[in-house]
Amino acid sequence: MKQIDRRTFILSTACAAASRLSIAGANDRVAVAVVGVRGRGREHIELFAKNPASCVVAICDVDSAENEKALPVVEKAQGMRPKVYQDLRKLLEDKDVDAVSIATCNHWHALATIWACQAGKDVYVEKPASHNIWEGRRMVEAARRYDRIVQAGMQSRSIAHKRRAIELIQQGAIGKVYMAKGLCYKRRRSIGRAADGPAPAGVDYDLWRGPAPMQPFNSNRFHYKWH
Repeated sequence: MKQIDRRTFILSTACAAASRLSIAGANDRVAVAVVGVRGRGREHIELFAKNPASCVVAICDVDSAENEKALPVVEKAQGMRPKVYQDLRKLLEDKDVDAVSIATCNHWHALATIWACQAGKDVYVEKPASHNIWEGRRMVEAARRYDRIVQAGMQSRSIAHKRRAIELIQQGAIGKVYMAKGLCYKRRRSIGRAADGPAPAGVDYDLWRGPAPMQPFNSNRFHYKWH
């Protein structure tokens, strides 16, 4: 199987959705909304905006400052100003949106996908698709129940040697698999310590937490540092 990189995979997502959706006339492109518009979401914006099969019609982030930073990125990439939302629920009410690209924090992936399916949107969601197997099954059930396309960002599964390894395991090459563990070690600088405090102006922190446990705001649990 031909190896495809992450960028190509995301572009193919829009093309797959385009073949599914029937939009007449000059609007024969998939109208995409990107949810979570920082680092990874910014890449989603650029890729969907440059793809002739899609266009970014809306962006959504709980941090209004991030929406403001993303606006010129969209305009520069496609010459069109998108709608701006802070609340995902309001975005999903938008009938002009065909598909939702989810680049939020991990704890929002499953619920955002399910809500999008219920709203009649197709979905691309970043990895990890879910926090656990139970959530993952609910995502699959929602996609099937509402007849939606849902793709998760597991791009490395497309690499030839990994595809071959999966086939061998499924064929019983190493016997019955009863346990699997995955480890990833990466050097990162310390984030130090930070005190709890109020959320920055323009941030809907309650919405940022979403389905996650209630915790006071802390800069070390926000944006990229939530990892």
